[in-house]
Amino acid sequence: MQEENKQALVVFQDKKIRRVWHNGEWYFSVVDVVGALTESGDARKYWNKLSQRLREEGSEVVTNCHQLKLPASDGKNYETDCANTKNMFRIIQSIPSKHAEPFKLWLAQVGYERVQEIENPELAQNRVKEYYEMKGYPQSWIEKRLRGIAIRQELTDEWKGREIHEEKDFAILTNEISKATFGKTVQEYKDFKGLEKKNQNVRDHMTDWELIFTMLGEKATTDITVAKDAKGLAECKETAQKGGKIAQDARLALEKETGKTIITKNNFLGLQETKKLEHKKKRF
Repeated sequence: MQEENKQALVVFQDKKIRRVWHNGEWYFSVVDVVGALTESGDARKYWNKLSQRLREEGSEVVTNCHQLKLPASDGKNYETDCANTKNMFRIIQSIPSKHAEPFKLWLAQVGYERVQEIENPELAQNRVKEYYEMKGYPQSWIEKRLRGIAIRQELTDEWKGREIHEEKDFAILTNEISKATFGKTVQEYKDFKGLEKKNQNVRDHMTDWELIFTMLGEKATTDITVAKDAKGLAECKETAQKGGKIAQDARLALEKETGKTIITKNNFLGLQETKKLEHKKKRF
């Protein structure tokens, strides 16, 4: 689910704000917003006091908040007070902060962007493309990465309609494809490439061929899952293994003909620094 998680985190003035798509709109973590707007060392405590005061004043803002699961620093998902854009505006009005007005503008923008993307999915793809361009990725690589994202989304959508709902189950199925295709779980592949941060996506550090075989494994899994009408974790796990095996056979055939493995430790860890250096050279 890493592709989806990328969209579930936005940044306001270096402050990370968690959000989740729920009932057709974004819901934002109230605690994260409070932390971004206040100087409080304990945003949760600040929100507890504020919510109590709002209740005493008869405000419905607190009751309109939803307990939705968001990822915490330990990597697990916990139920957290979340509010949509409309109710978040009301909460912001209750917080004395010099950042209130800039935050309102930011909040309106990030909420509106998602509405635009639903009406025109190409906009979402363009934003992702701009992200990779800014980081300095080659255009040919970006095209493959975007296609991979689309194929991944098709697969996860198919899983969701086949009784796969838990985050851990998506991870299990993804690992089955990865193990069959490359002989490594996602985490083992990250370790192999020297990726140490939790938020680093191994696909952002794959070569062209690694991306291609990842796409093949996931596309094959989607089609086999549909053909077999697989339902539930056990059946989807079996189709994931079969999809990955198809990608593995293709990979081994290519490696036999070329005499070299496509599984490599190469990554794009130094790409951002290279981009910054190129920018400095242009200035001088």
